[in-house]
Amino acid sequence: MDALELTLRIADRRAAEEESFERLVRLHERQVLNTAWRMLGRIEDAQDASQEVFLRLFRNLGKLDGAALNAWLYRVTVNVCLDLAKRRGRLPPEAGDRPETASLDPGPEEASATARKREWMRKALLRLPEKERAALVLREIEGLTTAEAAAILESSETTVRSQICSARMKLRKMAVEGGIHEL
Repeated sequence: MDALELTLRIADRRAAEEESFERLVRLHERQVLNTAWRMLGRIEDAQDASQEVFLRLFRNLGKLDGAALNAWLYRVTVNVCLDLAKRRGRLPPEAGDRPETASLDPGPEEASATARKREWMRKALLRLPEKERAALVLREIEGLTTAEAAAILESSETTVRSQICSARMKLRKMAVEGGIHEL
């Protein structure tokens, strides 16, 4: 094999890797962005975290098992968010755009009530301790099983269930204190 042939093979392999990576980003960008947004509370921070997650994915692409990719992405997203929150300090909740839009068009009163509840929940999530927030987001919002959340958080299922229970109790207390009657 001569140098030109070797160069062409390397270029073909790189092009295939880049195409595969772009497909992975398109498949998982909403999941990563939504999880980061729920963890950090600000779309700007969530976008920064998402970039870091996909940079790490690119660096580790050859080492990952495709079957475990989803769990790996959640784990890295949570870790990046926790690191980012520590570096920047806990920021007070600010109004931010939701990265996904509603598909139904409710009436104005229902839309307003839903928006208020959603905003209240976003702010309340940010008041939870980071580990409880991560467990609650992964299990209750992202819909993962307790076992999946425990693996991602590198914790036991019992600990995750305890964190979720504690987070729920704190959210209920915040709701009562805030005059929210229905979550």
